[in-house]
Amino acid sequence: MKIKVRAIIYPTEDEERVIKCINNFFNLENIEVKKVGEQKVVIGTSMGHRALEKLYHALRREKVLDAARQYIKRGKSERSVVFYLNKQVAYVGRLSFASFEFGESPLGAIVVEIETSDPNKLIRWLTPRTKDGKPIEKVKPPDDP
Repeated sequence: MKIKVRAIIYPTEDEERVIKCINNFFNLENIEVKKVGEQKVVIGTSMGHRALEKLYHALRREKVLDAARQYIKRGKSERSVVFYLNKQVAYVGRLSFASFEFGESPLGAIVVEIETSDPNKLIRWLTPRTKDGKPIEKVKPPDDP
């Protein structure tokens, strides 16, 4: 499983704050700032489910598994999942999903792209179905045998 997280750094934003938004929810092996055209972009990458453990625990702490599952399922394809997090909300350590990269937040979104051989297992692990707000199944991480 390969995880890529990216966010545009707008001229009014502090680079370290944008990096903090990402670090609040991801344990990425590599984070760098690149110039893409006229814009600076933070890009973080990692391999394996450990990169998603902060997000995994935040989804449970904030009790948003059902809503998160709907957002994540929208971005599912045959071998990947793409979803968006509100960058401003992420800065304060809270989760808020966005439907699009641009348009919902003036500073854009954090884009999360996950390549995996089994997107359905990833979704079931990260956002299991719930009953009365509690997960009803325990799924092994997608890259565990």
